[in-house]
Amino acid sequence: MPLHVVLITVGAVMAVPLLYAVLSGFKSTDQLSRNPIGLPDPWVTSNYTDILVSGSFWQLVGSSTLIAVSTTVLVVAVSALAAFSFARFAFRGRELLFTLFTMGLMFPFAVAALPLFLLLRSLGLLDNPLGVILPQAAFGLPMTIIILRGFFREIPGELEEAATLDGCGPFGFFWRVLLPMARPALGTVSVLAVVTSWNNFFLPLLVFTESTWWTIPIGVQQFQGQYAADTARVFAYLVLAMVPALAFYSLAERQLVGGLAAGATKG
Repeated sequence: MPLHVVLITVGAVMAVPLLYAVLSGFKSTDQLSRNPIGLPDPWVTSNYTDILVSGSFWQLVGSSTLIAVSTTVLVVAVSALAAFSFARFAFRGRELLFTLFTMGLMFPFAVAALPLFLLLRSLGLLDNPLGVILPQAAFGLPMTIIILRGFFREIPGELEEAATLDGCGPFGFFWRVLLPMARPALGTVSVLAVVTSWNNFFLPLLVFTESTWWTIPIGVQQFQGQYAADTARVFAYLVLAMVPALAFYSLAERQLVGGLAAGATKG
């Protein structure tokens, strides 16, 4: 019973602000100032519909989706190969090299902002989606490699021996046996990579000086500045900006929880 109370309390803390934002988006700013916690009267649907028919909003969604998907594919592909090497091969300096990767978790992005900006400018990657995709993938490697390496190490060596006897080389074992068995872990790191990329604000702000490739977080900031006096419309924009991420998470929740549970069981 106490656990149920805790869960209900935590759920309410998360749900109430979201519900308040949704309802506030259906009000006018005058209603919001007069009756901040009541139901809309009348319901102002134009706050949402005006944004949904706006081409700029869908351009932001498209840019965020392209960058998030590209980052995820790159970071998972590179991390899977690196984690396979760290988990299944013994070579001199393996643990030292792996430690260097783990140290990347302690490296704050703010420290690298100026050198990264100068590097991207010299490579001509400013106002280019690759200028966001490549650094995001690089910063996502440490955590992804750590998760996948732990999972790969738990795969029984007998399976690799059997695959070798059947004529599978190391890459064949990786592609045909290891990756299918690691599907829960791959799903987990993919979800984390997508959500991290979708919520990234500082790096796109650093790279994109023109609005062509702006992402959702930058669009939210610009919209808040443009409609600072129209609080209800800002609430509507915030809600719509959250919908794609919430929809993706609701679809991938089972995969994420399954991957975490599988990792905990194997640990």
